[in-house]
Amino acid sequence: MTTREQNVRTWAMLCHLSALAGLFFSLGSVIGPLLVWQIKKNELPEIDPHGKEALNFQLTILLLNIVAGIFFIGFLGAAFGVSRFWTSPFSLFSGGFGIVSILVIINLVAWILAVIAGLKANNGESYKYPFSIKFIK
Repeated sequence: MTTREQNVRTWAMLCHLSALAGLFFSLGSVIGPLLVWQIKKNELPEIDPHGKEALNFQLTILLLNIVAGIFFIGFLGAAFGVSRFWTSPFSLFSGGFGIVSILVIINLVAWILAVIAGLKANNGESYKYPFSIKFIK
């Protein structure tokens, strides 16, 4: 394996693993892949598909988090009688905490998939995230 090929594999892996920056600050899961992709896509064109795939998946997860967060606030408000605008039969039983459980699972799966994608990229393989919306083509 040449030095260039090893360099491509390393940066492709970092495109995916940089999403784990979301563990440290809220938008890190989007900013990490975006920075790595933007910095290396012109120098190493092989990085471009990895960066797009990682960024599209992380944007999809961010969108899911925003939507679930809105539902959580609505369910929580309905459970405490703050707003009858967002009433739901589930709010009486969960108070919105069922949404929090779903959010935790979604984010945990996203981090696991980012690690799997990073390992595959380091092996020279491409990885297609499941349920990823193609924001960037």
